[in-house]
Amino acid sequence: MRVAIAGAGAVGRSIASELLDNGHEVLLIDKSPRSIAVDSVPRAEWLLADACEITSLDEAALERCNVVIAATGDDKVNLVVSLLAKTEYGVPRVVARINHPKNEWLFNESWGVDVAVSTPRLLSALVEEAVSVGDLVRLMTFRQSDATLVELTMADDAPLTGTRIGDIHWPADTALVAILREGRVIVPEPDDPLSGGDELLFVTSENVEEELGRLLAGER
Repeated sequence: MRVAIAGAGAVGRSIASELLDNGHEVLLIDKSPRSIAVDSVPRAEWLLADACEITSLDEAALERCNVVIAATGDDKVNLVVSLLAKTEYGVPRVVARINHPKNEWLFNESWGVDVAVSTPRLLSALVEEAVSVGDLVRLMTFRQSDATLVELTMADDAPLTGTRIGDIHWPADTALVAILREGRVIVPEPDDPLSGGDELLFVTSENVEEELGRLLAGER
């Protein structure tokens, strides 16, 4: 998979290193000469250019990219890069970094964003996830589909403890995608029972989150 990352700061370089370790091709784009630190990620391609300009993106051959990540520290730049990647080059997957929570409402399909990652919201969600038992915590929103990734850690005395997954009537547009149990990742099967301490990861629709929370809490 070929990935272009707009923004070669600490965040962009860290993402690039992870993707390269996973066997992907990575192009880092930044208009600041100080950010072009080739030695920091030597396996990546580097381009000194303004990712908000069509000529720069033509040079980057963005049409060959499977994913574009707008990872600069400027929300305006990230929105412009996302919009150009989606509308001018038809990039299948556009991921954008949100730096300021007040701008979160802008990062949607209208600006070409498929997945928006808000660092403040993500950190807040991870704190909640670490300390909350029995409460549904939203970890991420997939803007293109209005789907969310949510997590719940089951209490030992949760009403559904011991219940087979296949016997539970989940809300519409809800999928239990993984169970984290004692350091293991379990792909759910219908015959698997839920246990206290399980971390349940769901992909669901925003409008049924409350229903899912009530079901897991044993409420009607």
